[in-house]
Amino acid sequence: MRTGELARKTKETEISVKVDLDGKGQNEIATGIGFFDHMLDLLSRHARIDMTIKAKGDLHIDQHHTTEDVGIVLGQAVKQALGDMRGITRYASLYLPMDEALTRVAIDVSGRPMLVFKVDFPRDKIGEFDCDLVREFFQAFAMNAGITLHVETLYGDNAHHVAESCFKGLARALRAAFAIDPAAATEIPSTKGSLGA
Repeated sequence: MRTGELARKTKETEISVKVDLDGKGQNEIATGIGFFDHMLDLLSRHARIDMTIKAKGDLHIDQHHTTEDVGIVLGQAVKQALGDMRGITRYASLYLPMDEALTRVAIDVSGRPMLVFKVDFPRDKIGEFDCDLVREFFQAFAMNAGITLHVETLYGDNAHHVAESCFKGLARALRAAFAIDPAAATEIPSTKGSLGA
């Protein structure tokens, strides 16, 4: 079972996460941020990762701490679930269209965290959600999951569609990279014999 479960409590947030990498995309998500919940639901469903995410944060200040810290804990739970990464496909890349927006995502589940994020939003906010927080989530998730992640939106006029193409693109890339390669199901996909630090 490739599952992970973690909780984290600070003066700013209290977060608990459970994941099952071999799920069906079922989820229970409550962060107190409506648009973020919508994006996490898309991530869960398109990656086919079962997720339970409960977050309480200092939303009276802003949404930054909650969004970033969910990325941290979700990334850590995914890394826990991956274990030694034996048998995974490891690499994936794709183009994800969302109406007029098009985003390219490439991923290496390497154990070496890196984010390249080239996304411009046509406006600053989607409802009450600050568009800068999309990058904050991706950064926190990539660093804590231990993945190399490249995200680039080639074009898009609608900020909601741009964000959605990023999250769906990440989901589909994770789904492909986390899949077990039947030809190498007992092998760690690295010439070094191990992945990560």
